[in-house]
Formats: sequence, C-alpha cells, structure tokens
Amino acid sequence: EITSLLSLCGGQFCGEQEIRVNSPFWILNIPSEDMARGIMKRTVCAKSIFELWGHGRSAGELYASLKSYPTDKMLPYLQLDSTYKIHIHTFNKTLTQAQKIKKIDALEFLPFKGKVNLKNPEHIFWILEDYGMNPNDVPEEPIHLYFGRWIADGQRELIESYSVKKRHFIGNTSMDACLSFIMANHGRVKPNDIVYDPFVGTGGLLISSAHFGAYVCGTDIDYNTIHGLGKASRKNQKWRGPDENIRANLRQYGLEKYYLDALVADSSTPIWRKGMLFDAIITDPPYGIREAPRRMGSQKETVKSVERSTENHFFVSSSYHLSDIFFDLLKFGAEYLVMGGRLVYWLPIYRPEYTEEIIPRHPCLKLISNCEQLLSSHTSRRLITMEKVKEFKDQDENSSLLDGQYMPYRGHNSFREKYFSGVTKRIAKEEKDNQK
Repeated sequence: EITSLLSLCGGQFCGEQEIRVNSPFWILNIPSEDMARGIMKRTVCAKSIFELWGHGRSAGELYASLKSYPTDKMLPYLQLDSTYKIHIHTFNKTLTQAQKIKKIDALEFLPFKGKVNLKNPEHIFWILEDYGMNPNDVPEEPIHLYFGRWIADGQRELIESYSVKKRHFIGNTSMDACLSFIMANHGRVKPNDIVYDPFVGTGGLLISSAHFGAYVCGTDIDYNTIHGLGKASRKNQKWRGPDENIRANLRQYGLEKYYLDALVADSSTPIWRKGMLFDAIITDPPYGIREAPRRMGSQKETVKSVERSTENHFFVSSSYHLSDIFFDLLKFGAEYLVMGGRLVYWLPIYRPEYTEEIIPRHPCLKLISNCEQLLSSHTSRRLITMEKVKEFKDQDENSSLLDGQYMPYRGHNSFREKYFSGVTKRIAKEEKDNQK
C-alpha cells in the first residue's frame, strides 16, 4: 500500500534499511514532508509517520545518533517561542509513568528552548521502543529505539466509520472496510478517476473509491442484488427494504454524486464500447464458497439453472470456472484500462500447492504486487495488483490462453472442493479431540 501511495504522490520506493518483517516500525526515505502528509491522508495500514532524528539498538546508540543529527534541521522546532511535548510508545511492553519520565529526562542534551505544553503543543516528539513480537519473551531492554518529530497520522478511523456493521445495504460477501480502502490505494484511485467493479455485489469496493473522489460503476449477474430485492443478509431481517441498494450506501456516506450506475450484466460478455474507459478495475470475484460463480447460459446447455427474481425476471445461468473468471478479467483489464491504469483483485489459493507460476498473466499487464491474506491453515487469498503497460491489440485477445501457459491455472477450478475438504478434516479432528 505504501509503495503504491508513494508512486501516486510522485515518489519512488527507497527503503533506507531492509524491511524487518517482525517489526511494526519501518524506515522510509521520502523526499518531502508534503509527500509524507499525502501518503498519510490515504493509508489505512500505517498508523503514524515521523521525521526520524535518531535511532539505535540501545539507548546509547540512540543518543549518539541524535547528537550527530544536524542542528540546523532541529532548530526550527526548538525555538524559544514554541511549545512542545514528548510521547513514549512501547511496542510489546508497558512502562510505568516513572520509567517514561526517566527516559524523557535522559534527552535533556537536546537543545529544546521552548515551553512544554501537554494539551496543545505546536510540535510533538515521540520516543518509539520496539520490544519484539513475542509477548511470552519480552526483553528487559528494547531491541530498537527511535526518536522523531510527529508529522501526521494515517486514516485508520475510516475502518470504523465505514464499518460494514453500520452499513445500510450488505450481502453475504460485502468487503470489509479496511480491505476496501487498501484495494483502492493499491489501485492508486484519485479524484475524477472512473473505477469499475465487474462483480459489484453490494458495492463495498465502490464506496472506498468514491471516498477518494472517483466516479464509480459496476455490474453483476445477480438481478436481485443489483436491485436490492429478495432475502436480507442481515441478522433478524427477513427481506431487504425498498431503499436497500448501492446508491443508498453511497448516499449514507455523502458520496452519491460519485455514483454512475450499477448494471445487471455478465462479466464474461463485456457490454462496453471498445476503448480505454477505466482508470482502475477493483474487484473481488466469487470463489464458489458463499456465492457460486455463474455466467449467462443458453436453453441448450446441459448444465443450467433457471432463476427467478422478485419481479419475475428470468435468466439462465451456467457454471463459470474460476480459471475462466480470471482470464476474462485480465483480458478485460488489458482492453479497457487506460495506460498506467490498475487492476486489483483477490485470487483464492490452496496453500500446499501454491507457487508464483499460478498467478494469471497477460502481456499487456505488469504484476505490481502480490500480498497474502490467510483464510485458514490450508487456504488463503492473494491480493493481486497489475498495471497496464502495453496497448491492447487484436492479437492480444487470447494471448494468455496458450495451452502451455493455461494449464497451471486449472487448479483454481477445484478451490471449492479443496477448501471444504480442509473444513471437513478440521471438524473431524475437533470432534475426535473432544471425545478424548
């Protein structure tokens, strides 16, 4: 997410040190404070950002690092007519007030000239101490210390204010608010973009994009969901109300002006005119766990099901293999994204068989990132971000469907069976353990 937001703000990723996976702290080299603030106006992953004045693996190393920090960079924030306060944050350990005061007093060598103001200071400084990730083995002394000037906080409050629990219209697969914002950031969604979700459902992914000022639209094969009809997914509610729909969700958050439309359509049969229409395609295709993947069929197909909506709307649907969903999605993205536009989607994975070779590819799309979210001990889903780097030509229509390249992805089609086989085994193990 940070890498995507850096590029959105005109910067480039350049870490000063190796990313320490088992640490909540990360040192970045960002060209300007304005860029840092721009990132923090968007991120839901990062909590705060600081101008780093010193760091070390011990208190002595921290103090030496602070003494070597250029005084001319410190002085604008330590003037006689300024006010300040110092916070202490410890990760994986709780300090007493006396311990905190002792650590603050140890910084008396810094040339602070202003007055302390605990309620409304002009400048806020933080001591950050990392005591590792293991709560059962907390060291006496921190394994890393940092001191810096606070610049800005991230947007973590969005997770609560956009919580699905408070949302007017939800479904079985409505996307969690935190993940929705992460996906919009991976897609580098910005004001006046046009963002499309081909599996829109109840529109959870449209909300995060609209929050960042993009115009949003989507399609879905489910007539009832698009029109807000049928049985409700919310507990203690039997039927959906007359005003439960995607537009009502956007209206709830004051974002209705960004709503273009949601259409009943089959994502495997594009309805759009030819051309580069979308700045970002952000979606969560059905995996076949809670919602079956379907596409429009014909009366002649042997595998078919006829569905009827509340308003006597009929359609024939047939099965839609997961591998076909992803290839159709990549082909659509390659054709309809603007140059530099991004496709962001979730790919379900059976972990024992996972290799990077099973990530679907397309010659017009470059893989930007591949992040894992665990679902169970044996399954996960990968957040795949791709960027359009080559103009789509007619010869690219089926270029990713060559037999040699296509075979590794066929395994996605059995994800449902593998998912439930794992669930069955877990239930059987739990029952066996309970009998002991």
